[in-house]
Formats: sequence, structure tokens, C-alpha cells
Amino acid sequence: MGKNLLAGFANSIWTAVVTLAVVPLYIHYLGIESYGLVGFYATTQALFLILDLGLAPTMNREAAHCSATGSMHDARFLLRTLAVLYWGMAGCIALALSLLAPLIASHWLQTINLSPETVMHAVMLMGVAIACRWPIGLYQGTLMGAQRLAISSGINMVMISLANFGAIGILAWVSPSIQAFFLWHACISLLHALIIRRAAWDLVGRSADANFSIQELKRVWHFSAGMSGVAIAALVLTQLDKLILSRFINLEDFGRYTLAGVVASALYVLTTPVFNAIFPYFTTLVKKSNQVQLIRYYRMGTFTFSTIIFPFACAIAYFSKDLIYVWTGNAELAAAAAPITGLLVIGTAINGVMHFPYSLQLAYGLAWLPLVISLILIILLVPLIILLVMSYGVIGGAVAWLTLNGMYLILGTWLTHRHLLKGIGLNWLLHDVCYPFIASLLVMMAGEALLTTFGGWGENHYIRILWAAGLSCLTVTVIMLLSPSLRNWVGSYLQNREFNPETGKSLL
Repeated sequence: MGKNLLAGFANSIWTAVVTLAVVPLYIHYLGIESYGLVGFYATTQALFLILDLGLAPTMNREAAHCSATGSMHDARFLLRTLAVLYWGMAGCIALALSLLAPLIASHWLQTINLSPETVMHAVMLMGVAIACRWPIGLYQGTLMGAQRLAISSGINMVMISLANFGAIGILAWVSPSIQAFFLWHACISLLHALIIRRAAWDLVGRSADANFSIQELKRVWHFSAGMSGVAIAALVLTQLDKLILSRFINLEDFGRYTLAGVVASALYVLTTPVFNAIFPYFTTLVKKSNQVQLIRYYRMGTFTFSTIIFPFACAIAYFSKDLIYVWTGNAELAAAAAPITGLLVIGTAINGVMHFPYSLQLAYGLAWLPLVISLILIILLVPLIILLVMSYGVIGGAVAWLTLNGMYLILGTWLTHRHLLKGIGLNWLLHDVCYPFIASLLVMMAGEALLTTFGGWGENHYIRILWAAGLSCLTVTVIMLLSPSLRNWVGSYLQNREFNPETGKSLL
């Protein structure tokens, strides 16, 4: 799992670096209004995940089972069956968005300077790009389930570089248009899909008898249906704010919201590789009925993750104006996007922590549990999201995201530990999550107050960013040093000793 985490972190860090590096250039060549279309593209791509029907997570889980039993060759039948569905769905997505493009351009998106024809052509090319990316999730699920994150991460790092840096070259030297942007991304997405398809089939082994099989679908339909429900509910919760904002605000404001979302998504540098590593590992431990080891990684993994993510999330939230200004060089844009960024970052950090209970639920095959949690949140919060977005615009959308994840933390913890690993839920919430979060929040508040006493030095954007980074590292170090169980866990890992998760001490 350590190798998988390293590969995942390398992929996430590189993806974040590339994304953050190219956004100011995208805005420079395209303008903030056209960049709003890039944000709409990301939202549309996420919404189409409804059509995944839970098949990619199912392939991930099946590959993990085959990897645990040493029989990866058995996964080829399911992979072939799902591949037929995925490539067929890709064609349907391209056709659907091409047909809907005139309607979206004239009746949904609110433009200022872009013509309806330009927006229509951009939406059509969005459909092609999304269709080309569509099968990637299936093959990534296969590689991740088999704990081959190094292969998956390596491919993704090359493709993300080619897509983004190549797009800058196209905008700079060929055509600074949104149509050229989406056409380039469509070509690279297709190349990505073909390369990762080859890697997945090399892993499971090609065979002439691996044909489309209804029996394979019947075998996994129960888990897949549950995951489909989870995906639909999750998309409603995570994308509703953006969907409503894209309808009721102009593309310039939506571009600012998208920019703030890019900053918040930097936290996925930590979240994504952790989830990709712990889910198949949790699945393996559940398969082997090793609950002691499962509790160990669940509790200490969450605490370690919280200790790292919350200090940096709070630092970004408190010093977001400085970060955005240094990043884009645009003081007006930084002032407008900073409040949105702060709210989105904290909500995203809480959402990242909840990947641990979510991984636990899926490892036990209880897809209905995250579905129930999501449905309850939808009933409670969808009316609130609509009211906030329509009343307060972009700030309302950010408040809705933070509120959603706060409710998710409380409700998700309670329901998860009513059914799984009973008796540890309250300690997990208070010690492993709330303690690092509150400590991080207090340190940033004190650090911000102290910085204001420095006069002119405290107003320098670069000094403020360095101060925020130093506070984050200090908070992480202090929390780790004050946690005996974490010190013993790290020490036992480094010395290759066993660890007792109940006593928090190493076993000689």
C-alpha cells in the first residue's frame, strides 16, 4: 500500500501543479468568460457519471477480489462485458450533447461577449471530449482494484501534461479559441483511453473466450445498482450548486466560481491517492476477516490524514486572497474569488476525510449505506442549496457546499458506525477528525492576528503565503508529536514491528 500511496501522491501532486500552472494562461488566452465554459465542461462531465451505473467501482472491487485470490485472469470476462457498454455509452454521450448544444447555448448559459454560435460549437466539442474520456474510468478501476496504481498514475501524469501544456501551445500559436481548446482535449482523451485500455488488458490477460456475457452482469448487478444509486445521489449533492449557478449567473461570475473550485480541488492531491490506496486494501482485509488490522488502518489512517489536510485547508482558507493574487496577478479577481475559495476549501477538506467511512462501506459491499446517507442529505439540503444560490449567488453556492459536508460528517459517521466497526464512531469523530480540525483553525486564527501586528510586512502577499505555509507545517508537527498512538504507529512501521490499535503501542 505504501508504493500505491507514493504513486498516487506523485500523480495527484503533478496533476495539481500542472492544473494550477495553466489556469492563469487559460484565462489570459481565453478570457474569464470562455474559462467559465471550461467550468461548465467539468460540471457536465461530472453529471454524465450518472450513466456509469456504478460499473467502474464494481470493476474496481472485482479486480481487488481477484488480486487478493491471485486470479486476475478471472476478471477478463467482466472487463470485456463492461467495455462493450462503456464504448457504446461514449457514442451516446457525444450524440446527446451535439443535439442539445443549440438549446444549451440559447436558453441555459448566460453570455456577455460570446456569441450563441460560439457557445453552441464549444458545447458540441465538449460532448466529443467527454465521450473520448468516458471509457477511461473503467480501465482505471481495473488497475486500481488490482493495486497497480503506479501504472495508472504514470499514464495519467503523461496524459495530463500533454493535454494541458499542449492546449497552451494550441492557444498561443494556432488559435486562441475555446473550440480549439476542446478539440485538443478530445484528441488527447481518446489517446489516453486507448493507452490505458492496453494496460488493463495486459494485466488481466487477453483471451478469445472473453466475450460479452449477460451472466457477468447478473453476477454483479446488486452491488452495481447500489453504487449507481450512490453515484446519482452524490452527483446531485456535489454538482447541484454548479448547475444552478450556471443557469442563474453569467459566465464571468461562473468563471470566478470555477477558479475558486480549482484552488479547493488542490486538496485532492491528498484525498484521491489515499482513497485509491485504502479502498482495495480495506477490501482485501475484509475479505480476509482481519478486523484488527482494519481498525488499525481506519483509525490511524484517518487521524494522520486529518492532521495533514486540515492545517493546509485552513491556511488556504485564511490566506486565499494572497494565494490567488500571487497565482493570477489579478487583484480584482483575487478579492472576488477569495471568500468563495475559503468556504469551498473547508468543505472539500471535510469531504476528503469522509472518504475513509465511504471506503469502509464499499469494502463490506454495503452500497446501500452511502445511498441512504446521500438520500437523507438530498432531502434536507437541496431546498437550502437552491435558496442560497438564488439569493446570494456564488457565495450562496459556496456556503451550500460547506453546509452539505458538515452535515455529511455528522450523519455519515453515525450511520456508518451503527453497522460497521461498532463502538468506535464517537472516538473517530472527536479524536481523529474534530481534534485536528479545531487545532488547525485556532492556529490559523492566532497566526492571522499575530501577522497584523507586523505592519507593512504583514501586508506583503509573499510573506503572508510563507507565514501560512510555516503555520501549516508547525501545526502538523505539533499534533503528531502530541499524539502517542501516532508516534508509536509511525515508529512501528519504520521498524517493521506489529502495532496494537487498542493500546496505541508497538508489540515487540
